[in-house]
Amino acid sequence: MAAKAFSRSITPLVLLFIFLSFAQGKEIMVGGKTGAWKIPSSESDSLNKWAEKARFQIGDSLVWKYDGGKDSVLQVSKEDYTSCNTSNPIAEYKDGNTKVKLEKSGPYFFMSGAKGHCEQGQKMIVVVMSQKHRYIGISPAPSPVDLEGPAVAPTSGVAGLKAGFLVTVGVLVLGLF
Repeated sequence: MAAKAFSRSITPLVLLFIFLSFAQGKEIMVGGKTGAWKIPSSESDSLNKWAEKARFQIGDSLVWKYDGGKDSVLQVSKEDYTSCNTSNPIAEYKDGNTKVKLEKSGPYFFMSGAKGHCEQGQKMIVVVMSQKHRYIGISPAPSPVDLEGPAVAPTSGVAGLKAGFLVTVGVLVLGLF
């Protein structure tokens, strides 16, 4: 009897824990490692290649580790990103240990504040996924038109109905106790 009461009280706690673990954002190191905020050695080494492979959610935080005496991180508009204009940033970070929380879906544009670095490719676009379109790993059912062969009418028999009823009752009884 005590085990059943414990089981009933622990279930809501487990569900709450699971919900909170998905609701909290992650801290994501830019480039996947310390020191990745630098002029890329090639196009394939650019941070945009890294960002294209990652999935960013609302609530995640990007973390940069760099030498704050020599570089900075600027969050800029799309236009300033395209032209490498560093004179009008949305936000500027110079501490060498920058954390930016991604609070809305859509693109975020970042570039280096060091003279000439953006022009040499030290910039990055991060796209934050919408909560409505979050991938959950469930595919929609195929269209009946996509299935080959003639349509078959569903059948129902007393045995099938009994089995379904027993499964439903069993689930309800186990869920209540």
